[in-house]
Amino acid sequence: MKHISILIPRGNFSLVNVDGTHQILSQVNKFSCEKGLPPFFNIQLVGLEGSGPPSGPISVSPEITIDKVQKTDLIFVPAIFGDPLEIAALNRDFIPWILQQYKSGAEVATYCVGAFFMAQTGLLNGKQCATHWAEAANFRAMFPQIDLVDDMIMTAEDGVYTSGGAYSYLNLLLYLIEKYTGREMAILISKTFMIDIDKHSQSPFIIFEGQKTHEDEPVKKAQEYIEENYMEKITVDEIAEKFALGRRSLERRFKKATSNTVSEYIQRVKIEAAKKGLETGMLNVNQVMYDVGYSDTKAFRHTFKKITGLTPVEYRNRYNREMQASVA
Repeated sequence: MKHISILIPRGNFSLVNVDGTHQILSQVNKFSCEKGLPPFFNIQLVGLEGSGPPSGPISVSPEITIDKVQKTDLIFVPAIFGDPLEIAALNRDFIPWILQQYKSGAEVATYCVGAFFMAQTGLLNGKQCATHWAEAANFRAMFPQIDLVDDMIMTAEDGVYTSGGAYSYLNLLLYLIEKYTGREMAILISKTFMIDIDKHSQSPFIIFEGQKTHEDEPVKKAQEYIEENYMEKITVDEIAEKFALGRRSLERRFKKATSNTVSEYIQRVKIEAAKKGLETGMLNVNQVMYDVGYSDTKAFRHTFKKITGLTPVEYRNRYNREMQASVA
C-alpha cells in the first residue's frame, strides 16, 4: 500500500485540492475493495506542528504532523494563495521534510500556484513546470531557472509533477492514478467523476493580457501601439522606427520585458481579439480573421491553433452561445 501525504499548509490554501484529492483516492480504494482486492492507498492529511487554521473561510486540520511521517510515497502540495515569499516563510519547515522524503524515494506533486512554494524547494530547477496561466509572468520573473510551460495541463519529470490552473489538478490526479493503479482504474475514475481523461493543454483557457509590470517605458509604448492597431499589418521594423529603437535592441528589450518576441506579441494580441470575435455574435471565421488583420486563411488557422490548442471553428463551437443555440 502506498502512503499518500496531502499537505495542509499554513495560510490560505485550496480546500478543493485537498478534499478532491482525498475523495478521489478514497474512491480508488473503494473500487479496489469492491473487487475483493486490498486498498491501494493509505491517505493522510499532513501538517506542521503548531500550525493554525487556514485564513480562508473554511478550516481543515491535519491528521498527523510531519515528524510522525517517517516514510511516504507521494506528497501532494495544494495551491496556496498569497504572497509567495510570505507563503515560503510561513511553511519553510515543510521544505527539509519534502527534500528528505524525495531523496528517500517519494514523489512530489503540486497543484496550480502551489508551484510557487514547490519552486522554493529547488526540486523544479532545470525542470518543466506548469502553473495557472494567469501567474505565468510572475512565476518566470521569480524563477528564471525553471522551464515554465504555461500552455500545459501538467508536467512529469524525475518524480516531480505539476499541474496548471484550478481544476486541471484533476488531470494530474488521473495521470497519477493510472501510474499507480493502471489504466482501467483511471478510466473508471474519469467516468465516475466525469473528468476528461488525457487532456494535455490549458491553452484554450488562457486570456492574454500582456505583461506590463516591467519598467521599460519604450517597450510599454510599443505594446500599447500593437494593442491599439492589431487590425493592421504591423511589422517589427515599423515599431522599431516609430519608437526610435534599433531592431535588435527592440527585440532584446521586448523579450526581456514581456517574455514574448515582438512577433509573438503581435500574434497573441491578434488571436486574443479573434477569440473575442468568435465568442460573441454570428460572424464567420473569415470575417473575424479579416477584422484582426489576417488575410491568409491557412496562416490564421495555424497561428490560432498554435496559441489556443483549437481550430477557430472548434473554438467558436465551444464558446459561442448563439452558435450552440443555432446548432441545437
